[in-house]
Amino acid sequence: MSLINISHLSFCYEGSYDPVFEDVSFQIDTDWKLGFCGRNGRGKTTFLRLLQGVYPCGGAISASVRFTYFPYPVTEPNRMTLDILAELTPHAAQWQVERELSKLDMPPDALYRPFDTLSNGERTKALLAALFLSPDHFLLIDEPTNHLDGEARGTVARYLSGKKGFILVSHDRAFLDACVDHILSINRTDIEVQSGNFSTWHENKRRQDAMEQARHDRLQKEAGKLAEASRRAANWSDRVEKSKKQPQASGNSPDRGYIGHQAARMMKRAKSIQRRRDEAVEEKAALLRNVESAEGLKLSSLTYHSPRLAQLDDVCVDYGGRPVCRGITFTVERGDRVALTGPNGSGKSSVIKLLLGRDIPHSGSVRLGSGLVAAYVPQDTDFLQGSLDDFAARQGADESLLKTILRKLDFTRAQFDTDMADYSAGQKKKVLIACSLCRRAHLYVWDEPLNYIDILSRMQIEDLILAHSPTLVFVEHDRAFCDRVATKTVLFAEPEGRDR
Repeated sequence: MSLINISHLSFCYEGSYDPVFEDVSFQIDTDWKLGFCGRNGRGKTTFLRLLQGVYPCGGAISASVRFTYFPYPVTEPNRMTLDILAELTPHAAQWQVERELSKLDMPPDALYRPFDTLSNGERTKALLAALFLSPDHFLLIDEPTNHLDGEARGTVARYLSGKKGFILVSHDRAFLDACVDHILSINRTDIEVQSGNFSTWHENKRRQDAMEQARHDRLQKEAGKLAEASRRAANWSDRVEKSKKQPQASGNSPDRGYIGHQAARMMKRAKSIQRRRDEAVEEKAALLRNVESAEGLKLSSLTYHSPRLAQLDDVCVDYGGRPVCRGITFTVERGDRVALTGPNGSGKSSVIKLLLGRDIPHSGSVRLGSGLVAAYVPQDTDFLQGSLDDFAARQGADESLLKTILRKLDFTRAQFDTDMADYSAGQKKKVLIACSLCRRAHLYVWDEPLNYIDILSRMQIEDLILAHSPTLVFVEHDRAFCDRVATKTVLFAEPEGRDR
């Protein structure tokens, strides 16, 4: 056990006037299993890079361990998986590698296959197993779940729960709850470390925000009352002071000493009230600094003229004699929220394309309603580049509405003028979701919409769906999202001859 000390850390990207971190200090234990949370663009990956020494920074980072980043870059991926893992863990025996892989439900023969023939999920598992065999390494695991289906996420979560000494960036709430014992959170103004899993942290955050909001409201009322009292006392002091020069009704001269004393007392009281008001205002200003803005999203969908929008009967998708799914049967009724679930490679995205009217090889029956308007969110975001305004024009989206939605999803106004190629992966995904929400459609079709999107934004999207009840067909491996949103689930079977 040792400590990683972060002392007065400050960092700003070259050419930017906005610091990513400013005078941040905290400590973490190298035995902890830390979940790393924060909204997209807050600097999670940047912080991991700073730990590795990739960027120069102000302040100091001291640690007795070596930081290793995941995903680990693999050169020559056409080599045998065993050779690649042996290179990563030269001190580990082969039986140790096999033991770690067995904990991750990896077949032994995977070691003897070229690395580039493994599925994305298998590559994730293989690299994690190797990196955890490296002595005196503290792992920086950056979003490992994006290539894992639901079952594989459970396997990796169980594996990580038996390890220690890592920071895990993930936006999957159930995954974090299953394998971390501390939360490292990038807030609006600071970074905090808290014991417990994500659900514990989130409940504590909710309570803290509620207490701060209540205290803020009380102080605001108190400051208003004190300001009025201060004004009354000051006005009274002024009136009393002026009365020193006014003759009394009896014709006698006023007792200027007594009147001056009374005026001074009232002025002192006014200043005391003003000081109390200033203290209340100062305390109020220190509150709500880390309360996240999460305005409700809105959606105006079209109402389809018929109760049934689509129907699939015994659908089989087959690419050149290789079936990826068989016997898929379900209907999409108005108001349904259909979750397509199952292992990677089981044909979910292919069925999504059929619902969009794409011409792909299949058998069985696919019936789509006449005049059906669909809004699609694809998995891929690599095509996003150039200006947001030009993208909105090409998509026929209302630019003002698109930006309003993105602002609610924590975009800054400055980001609207940034090349989309420079957006984080989560920010790119938000652009696609916002574009979909701009469209008035009968059916919303989303293929893994939440990849890379921060947890608070996921909750905003959940609340939107529950509030507006669009007809939705989606593929998503976030269990918490599916449990809360789906009204119907279609399970796809493991494709023949395919390993996860």
